[in-house]
Amino acid sequence: MKKKLISVALPCRNEEENIEELVRQIKDQFEKFLPQYDYEIQFMDNQSTDKTREILRGLCAQDKHIKAIFNVKSFSGSAFHGILQTKGDCCIYMASDFQDPPEMIPQFVKEWEQGYKIVCGIKESSSENKLMWWMRSLYYKLIQMNSSIKQIEHFTGFALYDRDFIEIMRSLQDTTPTLRGLVAEYGYKVKKISFHQPKRKKGKSSQNFFSLFDYAMRNFTTYTKTGLHLATLGGALIAGVSVVIGCVYLVLKLIFWDNFSAGMAPLLIGMFFLGAVQIFFIGLVGEYVMSVNARVMKKPYAIEEERLNFDEAVKPEHVEYYHPSERKEKE
Repeated sequence: MKKKLISVALPCRNEEENIEELVRQIKDQFEKFLPQYDYEIQFMDNQSTDKTREILRGLCAQDKHIKAIFNVKSFSGSAFHGILQTKGDCCIYMASDFQDPPEMIPQFVKEWEQGYKIVCGIKESSSENKLMWWMRSLYYKLIQMNSSIKQIEHFTGFALYDRDFIEIMRSLQDTTPTLRGLVAEYGYKVKKISFHQPKRKKGKSSQNFFSLFDYAMRNFTTYTKTGLHLATLGGALIAGVSVVIGCVYLVLKLIFWDNFSAGMAPLLIGMFFLGAVQIFFIGLVGEYVMSVNARVMKKPYAIEEERLNFDEAVKPEHVEYYHPSERKEKE
């Protein structure tokens, strides 16, 4: 009887200090706890500038279970793209920095065999900075309050995805997908497994405040209309208050013509306040416009340079767009 194939998809960028140990630990999990399954470990390298690619070449040469995709350029859907390239009956998506523990792989597979199409790892606690944990918690609560789709709190994308759900992902035409949002919107019944997120084992994360903010705003503008409603209602409220204040000042001036002096302070304060409100809402509406623009442009998820240990390897000098809609046209 043919063994079921389990894919492990790992995005990476400048992870030379983690990759070899990570591969060893993942292989140990399959050999010790999941010997009845076949497996593939697929890395998606996003323009590493250290020895990551060199290490991946060596690992792929030694073990055909290990695959690698080298991207010339990766866009907002590169992680999504990597999952679509897996061939397993299910795919486990996890980070390459040990913040997603490999020890959870057997637990995911056990729940998958119980019939769950999606098994998510949920951070119940984290070794990260307490301020960052608080900010993340606040963000999730804001999304939950304002979104019509019930989001999964403290879900980073670390999960097992059944092939049926991956095919749903493949059918989408969204060029800027948010994996966490898609699980909440299109996913089957989800099994949640809590875990403590450890610190990054080695190296430095490529994520920073601006990249995290960009992802947060993309998720916010995709799944909520609150920003637009806030701009409309807030503008109407401020306009109404301004008219009332203006009428009050006019009446006071007419009644106490000689004694009432409005002065410049209220005028300047009002100008600065209204200016700040306008800039805020212009920026907020701009985020929605950027989200629409990204989808209209239909950029590929990633531009590949080379594949290692795939059935049909892409030559190093060849750059090709891999987007689900384009792939269907080629087939």
